[in-house]
Amino acid sequence: MIYQKHLFICTNQRAADARICCGEANGLALVAAFKKAIKDKGLNAEIRTQRTGCFDLCEHGPILVVYPEGVFYGNVQLEDVSEITEQHLIGDQIVSRLQIG
Repeated sequence: MIYQKHLFICTNQRAADARICCGEANGLALVAAFKKAIKDKGLNAEIRTQRTGCFDLCEHGPILVVYPEGVFYGNVQLEDVSEITEQHLIGDQIVSRLQIG
């Protein structure tokens, strides 16, 4: 299956004495929220959401990237899921307030 968009969300976790990771900052909750939003919109066949490891941008976490555009978003919170889904995943408009890089 070829998807129109692919969403990778960092869920990396490090040892307790290391720097904070996306996994500790809602990474898994974001994966679940995006999967639900995409399913609720009936877009499972067009958009794929999945966990990924570290992007090494931890200071901007939680991090996600949308392909094929290669747009990185940082400090993504659960309340941002709807906006990213509607504006970027569906409407092809980058959510500039969350874009990094």
